[in-house]
Amino acid sequence: MNALRKPRYRVDLIGLQALCETNYWRLLKLMPAMHEQDERRITLDAGDGQPQALQMRVLERCRYTSTLLLAHERNHEWVTPPSMEVRLYHDAGLAEVVAAYNSRRFRGVYPYPNEQMLQPDEKYQLNQFLGEWLGYCQRHGQSAQPFSFVQ
Repeated sequence: MNALRKPRYRVDLIGLQALCETNYWRLLKLMPAMHEQDERRITLDAGDGQPQALQMRVLERCRYTSTLLLAHERNHEWVTPPSMEVRLYHDAGLAEVVAAYNSRRFRGVYPYPNEQMLQPDEKYQLNQFLGEWLGYCQRHGQSAQPFSFVQ
């Protein structure tokens, strides 16, 4: 009897690029002065009375790229809040997760199962999570500096 095989995962390059482009514009909206400003803190209201915030810090600034560290600040005894490094490609208008979970440089496809327990589409999932996280911050965030749209 042949076991049913799941079809091999194939990278949706157009979908990944569209996601990275959307994340780029979300980041610019949350931190419009990133070319001059080194940090930005956005206070979040989750409705549970617990203080939390998104801390955005520029790690590296080059002519065509910038690298940001995004860290969610909230005290939990049982879970580590998410944090990730995101590289922004200003010439292409893309933002890509380059580090998360103490890992760097994610491949487009992973064999499954693997020793790191990464999903076949781990890179896509991390960038999708970034988009959801930034969208949440846009809807529920408060900042001493106004949010604006950069053109």
